[in-house]
Amino acid sequence: MISYEPFYRTLYRKNITEYQLIFKHGVSANTLHRMKHGETITLKTLDTLCFILDCPVSDVIEYRRDGE
Repeated sequence: MISYEPFYRTLYRKNITEYQLIFKHGVSANTLHRMKHGETITLKTLDTLCFILDCPVSDVIEYRRDGE
């Protein structure tokens, strides 16, 4: 299972809000909603988030085995 928990830690560490992602960087509110609910995002979206946050993929997502 893919977890977006690192994404929220990265936002906090870089002092960036979801509001800023939506209105300053053009990230879709629907994308953030999907991430909050553990749904899939595209690789293009993942690439965009890494670019905006200037971070590696591991700062946005992580793989967890079911039950971890």
